[in-house]
Formats: sequence, structure tokens, C-alpha cells
Amino acid sequence: MEIILRADVQHLGQIGEIVKVKDGYARNYLLPKGLAYPATEANKKRIAYEGERLAKQQAAEKTAAEGEAASLVDVRLTFPMKVGEEDKLFGSVTASDIQRKLEELGHHVDKRKIDLAEPIRDLGEFRVGVKIHAEVRPEILVIVVKE
Repeated sequence: MEIILRADVQHLGQIGEIVKVKDGYARNYLLPKGLAYPATEANKKRIAYEGERLAKQQAAEKTAAEGEAASLVDVRLTFPMKVGEEDKLFGSVTASDIQRKLEELGHHVDKRKIDLAEPIRDLGEFRVGVKIHAEVRPEILVIVVKE
């Protein structure tokens, strides 16, 4: 079955693309979730109009994200942590800790958008990315020091 994508679908395509998928995948998942339209002439015209509207909306979102990223670029977060023998930390610095410190500074960031693969368990300086937008990812400096 040929469909027109209404949204970006991972491993399938981008908005507005016409792709061929199995009938069951289209009927049971893509169409009910509103991720696609059947590929008819009327729907091709509709998706062209929606594509223009979405492009404007995404441009506005990106501009807003760039403004927020500019305020995050100079952020330096310092975490005094207790250490044991050989400078081993008791505990770790997690995305929740970083999010809490950012809230104190007036930056509202969801902890799931903090790009921290695993908690920080060492002393030192670390660059941590923040996923504000798909194309905008500023980095903040996280410093872990002895208490």
C-alpha cells in the first residue's frame, strides 16, 4: 500500500514522502495514529499544503530553540561531592541533579532532554549536551569538585 507520511517516522521516512508499506502496518498503525494518509490525489494536495504550514512552524520552533540555546551556552554548573579514598565519589551526578541546578538558575529543561548517557562518577569537568530541538543542541559545562 502506498501512503503519504504526515510526520517523520523513524526508519521509514520524512514528512510528505510517499512510501510503500505493507497493508497491515498502514491499516493497523500508521493510519489510526494519524502518521500517514492513503496516497490519493486529494491527499497529495492536502499534504503539500500541510508541508508548507509545518515548515513555517518548525522554523519558528527552531528560532525559539536557538534563543534558548544562546542562554545555555555560558552555563557552568558546579557540584561539590563527597569523596573517599583515591578520589572516588560517594554517589554520582545524574540528569536529575543537572536539571535541578538548571531550574535554580531559571532555565526550564526537562531531565529527559539532558544528554547524559550514564551518571558522572568522577571528579573533573564534563561537557553535557541538552536536546532543545532536533537541530539545536547546546552544551553546558558540569564541574564536579571535592566537598
